[in-house]
Amino acid sequence: MTGPMRICLIASSRFPVGEPFMGGLEAHTHALASRLIRRGHQVSVFAAAGSDPELGAVLVPAAVFTSSPAARADVGSPPEVWMQEHHAYLDLMLGLTRGEHGSFDVIHNNSLHHLPVAMSPLLETPMVTVLHTPPVPWLESAVGLAARGSRFIAVSHAVSRAWRHVVSSVTIHNGVDVDRWVPGSGGGPALWTGRIVPEKAPHEALLAARAAGLDLDVAGPVHDEDYFAEQVQPLLGPSARYLGHLEGEGLRAAVRNASVVVVTPHWEEPFGLVAAEALACGTPVAAYDRGALSEILDQRTGVLAPAGDLAALAQAMRRAGALDRAAARRRAVSHFSLDRMVDRYEAVYAEMTHEDEAA
Repeated sequence: MTGPMRICLIASSRFPVGEPFMGGLEAHTHALASRLIRRGHQVSVFAAAGSDPELGAVLVPAAVFTSSPAARADVGSPPEVWMQEHHAYLDLMLGLTRGEHGSFDVIHNNSLHHLPVAMSPLLETPMVTVLHTPPVPWLESAVGLAARGSRFIAVSHAVSRAWRHVVSSVTIHNGVDVDRWVPGSGGGPALWTGRIVPEKAPHEALLAARAAGLDLDVAGPVHDEDYFAEQVQPLLGPSARYLGHLEGEGLRAAVRNASVVVVTPHWEEPFGLVAAEALACGTPVAAYDRGALSEILDQRTGVLAPAGDLAALAQAMRRAGALDRAAARRRAVSHFSLDRMVDRYEAVYAEMTHEDEAA
């Protein structure tokens, strides 16, 4: 099939696809949907309530569920948020099988939930699932039940390798809208941005900045109040500020004005959208060498430090701040542009629909 397609894009049922984005997955989904629409495709997005009404997509809000007191009293009752997500995706998949949301040429599963994959054999529409994380038990189990002809895309070679014992996947790196994330002059404080949770470890960026003698700004939503109060807030002061949960132009301005962006994952980072956004702004990156970050950065655009080595991270911050900002921008445009990513997704859609028509 060629030309415009009808695409169902399954996103998070928990976090809205809209600014200020809760994380990289929501930002990625918004950018993907926006660019597909600009290219003439008809896109329906399943996402949490509060998603961007200006996106231009048909929004399919997640179904709401609250367990009864009797169900919650059961000794085996799972957490309420688990039940809410289960209900939302179950409702969506049953609705798709009944045709309640219209007909589609392809379903792009951008969620982290197992039900879209496990229930894909009930659908006539082909599904491509993007692997945004290393293997997790529920999703790993569901992959074995996926419909024949399902495609799997990994957001990095690191993720593809992590999943290869379960399923073969093709790597398509995430993309950044390089027309919105534009270069700046830099020269400002170092910047850490992302969800403020222990596995992202912003406190280590603060400690390394202090050791390096550099000012550091921290921005992002506080997902773990106890962690923020105990590990982050005590490190704030005249040379270390918390900017809040920035959105839109405020966040982009902070990134392009920064001298260096710091990335400190305590897990195998599946991609690292923050790093790609920084490069698009011409801002070099200092990061722990975990997961896919070595795929995003090269020696001209960033400096990697061994995970957890604060002294090495402090040195990496000083070295990265001296790198050529133009080289960072060139790498983002040539390797991680949104258009490059969408070109590759469109090619996968076309292959799947051709196969479906030939079957």
